[in-house]
Amino acid sequence: MGGIALGVAALIVVLSVMNGFQKEVRDRMLSVLSHVEVFDVTGTLANWQTTAGEAQKNPAVIGAAPYVEAQALIVREDVMRGVVLRGIMPAEEPKVSDVAKKIKGGSLDDLRDGEFNIILGAELARGLHVRKGDKVTLAAPEGQLTPAGMVPRLKAFNVVAVFEAGHQEFDAGLAFIHINDAEKFFRQNGPSGLRLRLNDMLKAPQVSRELGRSLKGDLIARDWSQQNSNYFAAVKIEKTMMFIILSLIIAVAAFNLVSTLVMTVTDKQADIAILRTLGASPWSIMKIFMIQGSLVGFLGAGLGVAIGLSLALNVDVIVPFIERLLGIQFLNKEVYFISTVPSDVRSGEVWVIGMIAIVLAFLATLYPSWRAARVKPAEALRYE
Repeated sequence: MGGIALGVAALIVVLSVMNGFQKEVRDRMLSVLSHVEVFDVTGTLANWQTTAGEAQKNPAVIGAAPYVEAQALIVREDVMRGVVLRGIMPAEEPKVSDVAKKIKGGSLDDLRDGEFNIILGAELARGLHVRKGDKVTLAAPEGQLTPAGMVPRLKAFNVVAVFEAGHQEFDAGLAFIHINDAEKFFRQNGPSGLRLRLNDMLKAPQVSRELGRSLKGDLIARDWSQQNSNYFAAVKIEKTMMFIILSLIIAVAAFNLVSTLVMTVTDKQADIAILRTLGASPWSIMKIFMIQGSLVGFLGAGLGVAIGLSLALNVDVIVPFIERLLGIQFLNKEVYFISTVPSDVRSGEVWVIGMIAIVLAFLATLYPSWRAARVKPAEALRYE
């Protein structure tokens, strides 16, 4: 019973912590990313207002905003970095992302048309050694032809703020400018596409397929899970493997249950023989040991669920206590951008884990029960 309880509790705690990390990373990514992006195959979405109106006819879409996105080089003195430059409308961006809440020392309103202001990720700003009020130079990927040959197109931008999403990829490689400045800098005649926000981000794959069918024109809809498919696929595989590995703890406990019942059957052969002589059928004998083993599995699974839920729901209290007790820090914020161990308990997974434990315990009773039913009274009582 203790072995089954330990396996169930360990599985619940580990999966809950993995769910918590996945949710934390996903939420930080979606503070910068949109739930769904719509773009034209030509590279520019000229009449974005019409497309936004059509998209918002879908009841799941609650916000829409245009954007321009392209890669560029950002230079400060002798330091050079590659950056994803995103042009946004400051008034519309809060409808589709939480970037405004992540900005330090300024706001999206500082991105004014024609002033060529820029907001950098915190890690990017640290790498370039710049702060608010400094200037950086951006180099467009496409140069301009001059009598001296092809030269890069350069433009100076004023750093008006930094943002910190808490995700290395965005904090170190993303910057925001005004959409009109972006169109001028990249020489585009319209936004690159449209960013959409949904009332439920988990419905993004379904909504993106619906929009792909309903929107007019040669448009492509892409949801947030497709933009980061490699990451989420890796997390899914890792979670599945951890589930399988930790399920082996329950399997070992079930194997121990088999050995325990086999020893019980061997020890109780005389009692089984007496029951048989009193008229008990083989099926009745089987039921005794099946009920015993199933009860052990049920109580072990119940105890494991109780312990697992108690630990998983209080990880935010237990982990800091252990850190203070041992004088260590499991997660360094400078390395992981997160200082606490998150936990996300999902009832569906808890039910599955509990049922697996009960089913394995029941299966473990079949062989010992079958052996008990095969005991022959005459042979068992011969030397009694």
